[in-house]
Amino acid sequence: MRRAVLLAACASAAVLSACGSSTIESALAPSRFVAFGDGLSDLGQAGSRYTVNDGTVNVWSQQVATSYGGTLVTQASGGTSYARGHARIVGTPDDVNGSTLTVAQQIDKFLASDKFGANDVVLLNGGLSDLLVSYNANSSNSASFAAAMTQAGTDLGTQVRRLVTAGAKYVVVSGLYDVSKSPWGVGTGQASMISNGVLKFNSALLLAINDLGANVLYIDAAYYYNLVIASPSSYSLSDSTNIACTSTDSGAGIGIGNGQVNSSL
Repeated sequence: MRRAVLLAACASAAVLSACGSSTIESALAPSRFVAFGDGLSDLGQAGSRYTVNDGTVNVWSQQVATSYGGTLVTQASGGTSYARGHARIVGTPDDVNGSTLTVAQQIDKFLASDKFGANDVVLLNGGLSDLLVSYNANSSNSASFAAAMTQAGTDLGTQVRRLVTAGAKYVVVSGLYDVSKSPWGVGTGQASMISNGVLKFNSALLLAINDLGANVLYIDAAYYYNLVIASPSSYSLSDSTNIACTSTDSGAGIGIGNGQVNSSL
């Protein structure tokens, strides 16, 4: 998944100047980057990242910032990356029954003490923790799961609109990747239901931000993830199906349950 997200990050960096009606003559020169989201964007708010912790630039939000010669560090370290693992969009508790700040609350925290500048770039993702919570609550009810995912997509779109209303001129928002193709998704035996939920989420998100194209760039994470799954060798991978890191979580871990492999998503 990380390779797919970094691929998406590179693509977003390449076309970001189109956002906000920039042209080649007026190329975007970001003054800073601000990030909100869940574990896919968490740069280590609690000390470690939800990926390999080797000091490399391996989180998509940081990759985008670096590609523009910028920096991005956690809010806990005095920076502007507010993203936290397990964060839901607006719902509580989080996917491990904790009190992680939601994406909406992360934005609240930023706006309470700061404001967006004319050349700030906002990077945003969400939905994975909502999917896990919704699946655990509706694993035997596909209609309820689909409805919950539709609402979650709408909720993320509402936060995008809120950012633009608050003055953000350049917003990059990532949709959900198709979690049904992950080892966890395959292992549930409910891949079709999960895939439909992802589709509902992304469709609702796009519908909610349909009129914000002048300021918002959407990353089709599902598309990039599917590319990696279909042709791993094209992205310097030899295997796109088996779990690489097989250690298990003693607790709830990433939200899929006790004793589960922590890289299944």
